[in-house]
Amino acid sequence: MQTQRRSLLKRLFASAAGVAGLGLTMTKAASQQEPAPVAEKEAYNVVNHQDVPLFSGSTKLGNLVFVAGKGYHKEGDIKIHTDEVLKELEKELIKAGSSMEKVLKVTVFLHDLNDYKAMNEVYKGRFGSKPPVRTTVAVYGGVPGDSLVEMDCIAYI
Repeated sequence: MQTQRRSLLKRLFASAAGVAGLGLTMTKAASQQEPAPVAEKEAYNVVNHQDVPLFSGSTKLGNLVFVAGKGYHKEGDIKIHTDEVLKELEKELIKAGSSMEKVLKVTVFLHDLNDYKAMNEVYKGRFGSKPPVRTTVAVYGGVPGDSLVEMDCIAYI
């Protein structure tokens, strides 16, 4: 039992050291393996400015999807803006082969921090029973395009 525990601890330490970049020597079998192929980035809904790519609506790398910030640039209160932004995020996720339930991280940019409570009323429950982590900030100077809220996210496929 003690030998098993030592072996487990050695493997755990080696994994942690590898992640931390301590450069421990690999076993002979591991060093002879072929390098894993590098995944290629895919870009969707590329926005151009003066015929030069500016940003993508979403990108995929491996099994991750990164969705650019979405805002709502029409009349309405924070609840309408939040609902429309969440619908746009969902559309991008579906196009990329993911869903709201697979979102890992959301960043919310509010024009006015006083809208936090009303935004949350619309936001809650939109990502399923296991919601993503989230960062919410009030943006000095406002959200671009006169949107009351902008959101971006990271999801898996």
